[in-house]
Amino acid sequence: MNRTTHGEIARLRRTNPELFSSPLIAQIRTWALWLGFIAALAYGLWWVDANPMRIVNGLNKLGLLVGLMIPPHPGDGFWSYVHAMLETLGMAFLGTVIAAVLAVPLGFLGAKNIMPNWLFHFGLRRIYDGFRGIDGLVWALIFVSAVGLGPFAGVLAIAVGDLMIFAKLFAEAIENVETKQVEGVRAAGGNDTHVMRLGVFPQVLPVMMSHVLYFFESNVRSATILGIVGAGGIGLALSDRMRINNWQEVAFIILMILVTVAVIDNISRSIRARLIDAAPQN
Repeated sequence: MNRTTHGEIARLRRTNPELFSSPLIAQIRTWALWLGFIAALAYGLWWVDANPMRIVNGLNKLGLLVGLMIPPHPGDGFWSYVHAMLETLGMAFLGTVIAAVLAVPLGFLGAKNIMPNWLFHFGLRRIYDGFRGIDGLVWALIFVSAVGLGPFAGVLAIAVGDLMIFAKLFAEAIENVETKQVEGVRAAGGNDTHVMRLGVFPQVLPVMMSHVLYFFESNVRSATILGIVGAGGIGLALSDRMRINNWQEVAFIILMILVTVAVIDNISRSIRARLIDAAPQN
């Protein structure tokens, strides 16, 4: 049966080839897209002066640096590194919490089922999207210039950078709540405040907390980078040791960051799994 079908198809292909080929315009568009992609790739590689010898030479220098890092050693700065690491964790924690708290009302305002006005909803979501396009590193440079060097600039950079992202995620979570629980509160005589507090918030709280924990562990890594541009914490200590070519202490700081992030990841993953399991199923 299959051979008959294949044979029939082959016969139709020979007798009516136009049925099995794409229209000329579609072929030209496909080829133009591929040529454009290849040209952009080639231009990008030429523009960054990509060269295999540069990679080989870079690997040689990287091997030399790795050799200088062994064995990792904190020198006389162990406790100052611990303090800087705690400062980084504090930046990530405060920035994440401030962003999450401020994002809750913005999430309700951005949810279509709470604010059904199309124009308001569309404008607010575009504001969220616009702010989300600015990277946290840019915010850090802005706040370091505005409020000076130190962890406060890092906290502001994380809080402002995450605020609109949380607002969008919270709004999407609110839009997906189960309506039966909301209708139940209304049927019991609840007003809008009761609906929010008893019908909507209990459903979205586990989802919100899961997002917050995920961003906290991500912000621990981000806070390290922010420190390099002047926001304090372990990133500042890392950049200082790199600047004076103290590579053993650089290796020790990197290991400290890796261990801390791994511990935070495991704790956060465990809590998020419990929250997801506890979330009401629609």
